[in-house]
Amino acid sequence: MVEYDVVIIGAGSVGVPTALATANDGLKTLIIDSLPSVAQADNKHAIGGIRATHSHKGKIWLCQRSIEIFSSWEEKYEDDIWWSQGGYIFLAYTKEHENLLKDTVNLQKSYGLNINYVDAEKIKELIPGINEDNLLGGTYSPGDGNASPLLSLHAFFRRSKALGASYQFNEKVIDILTQNNKVIGIQTTKGQYKTQSIINAAGAHAKEISNMVGINTTVEPESHEAGITEPVKNFFKPMIVDIRPCFDPKFGNSKNYYFYQNKEGKIIFCLTPEPNIPGTDRRETSLFLPQISKRMIHLLPRLRNIKIRRTWRGLYPMTPDGNPILGKINEIEGYINAVGMCGQGFMLGPGLGELLSRILIEKLTTKDKEILETLSYTRNFGVEEELK
Repeated sequence: MVEYDVVIIGAGSVGVPTALATANDGLKTLIIDSLPSVAQADNKHAIGGIRATHSHKGKIWLCQRSIEIFSSWEEKYEDDIWWSQGGYIFLAYTKEHENLLKDTVNLQKSYGLNINYVDAEKIKELIPGINEDNLLGGTYSPGDGNASPLLSLHAFFRRSKALGASYQFNEKVIDILTQNNKVIGIQTTKGQYKTQSIINAAGAHAKEISNMVGINTTVEPESHEAGITEPVKNFFKPMIVDIRPCFDPKFGNSKNYYFYQNKEGKIIFCLTPEPNIPGTDRRETSLFLPQISKRMIHLLPRLRNIKIRRTWRGLYPMTPDGNPILGKINEIEGYINAVGMCGQGFMLGPGLGELLSRILIEKLTTKDKEILETLSYTRNFGVEEELK
């Protein structure tokens, strides 16, 4: 039976950059996934936004490092992953949202973010043709951006393999082997592998893995739908986030929605339904397109004649407070959580992967320890992140 320093379960937005980090740190690494190749679960459903403008310091710090990795990747490795540093804009059309965003900016700046609350005139400059009615302003973080999830994950995959990481596809983990409350290996549909360290990066299926060691991880998947248009001439750069709720008795209510124009000129968009749609159903619906089209055209009328290429549905592995669950657990030595990314695994992945590797090589920084403490599975889940 082959022995590895670490076995990572899940070759997606978190598992692959983690393998890149562990292999780079000299750890003998195995990644196992039940699907045929890398990034075939919900990474391929991600729309590609990458921001550090969270309101949780741990996520801010992880994503700041992720942005450093995404933004320098092509220069270092000559892989074009479609990185574009267009920034993020959160819009304020009500006094309540203006106050919320201004308060959040102060918090974000205290953690080192380059972000400001800007007035309506600046928003109109950044988003030509935006609906000006009741527009008060918004936050603008120019350092944020976007990249192709598929190109990025395959670039990370190739680099991790060059550093010695091994991958097993079409292979499902069916048990985590323990002895005296310590991990000793895993059992899959094809065999056994010996290891003293397991990282659960199984995304929407994280709970199935945690149950194998008797841990009830509070991760529940939800369905979110997205779409993409035909390419048109680029006319705006930032990811636009409208945090207003919408009440639509015909097509369904929704919370926030967000969209950006990618390197090819295609507009990629997503919406948060209200109420949430729990479960693992990835079938697209007939309600989504009229639901989000109304909102996008009202906000940016010049989109009214653009053609939609396709829509799809992916899963957000959600936690009660909208934040990931990371790190070791007391009950089982050698088991590490990297679960509950709440739809933000792509932007968290590279920074998080390096943190997970530092856990294994026992080189945690003071900031690492603070992140792990605030995102532990034993934390109080009663307080939601403001910009969830």
